[in-house]
Amino acid sequence: MKLIAFVGMPASGKSEAAAVARRMNIPVINMGDVVREETAKRGLPPTDENIGGTGTRLRKEEGMDAVARRCIPKIRSLESPVAVIDGIRNIEEIKYFKKEFGEDFKLIAIESPFNTRFERVKKRARSDDMCSAGELKRRDEREKSWGLDRAIKMADMTINNTIPLGEFREEIEKLLRTL
Repeated sequence: MKLIAFVGMPASGKSEAAAVARRMNIPVINMGDVVREETAKRGLPPTDENIGGTGTRLRKEEGMDAVARRCIPKIRSLESPVAVIDGIRNIEEIKYFKKEFGEDFKLIAIESPFNTRFERVKKRARSDDMCSAGELKRRDEREKSWGLDRAIKMADMTINNTIPLGEFREEIEKLLRTL
């Protein structure tokens, strides 16, 4: 099985890229959903603080690859030659997926400027979204503390998401067809 993973700062376009994969009938595992599931199991409301805190606690309690390890049974249960992972956050997760999938693991970074990402956050209305630029900066810093910035640098390729949405979707579809 091929595993294609998207990595990027919050609101860079990872979920949009994953949506393109879904439209192509490629199954998607969202790492944030795994953390949201754990947050719910712990009886916490789905706020940015609770979800982020749960992600931090999981990594502290179980290791930096904790979320990746929780994704493997979900991936292995898929009956598909290819799957997409949305939301790599650190180098340990990359190493874990590389260990599990070898050469069949590809990491794609999606980059987008801060102001563009903040405009997207204001439009998407998820329960864990930030309401101010300061909150997005704090989230960026929290995720960098997990090693997100270093993980982005390890990507096999980078897509700069500053083009119109339709063009971005076409670029992702073309990429997914070639991997």
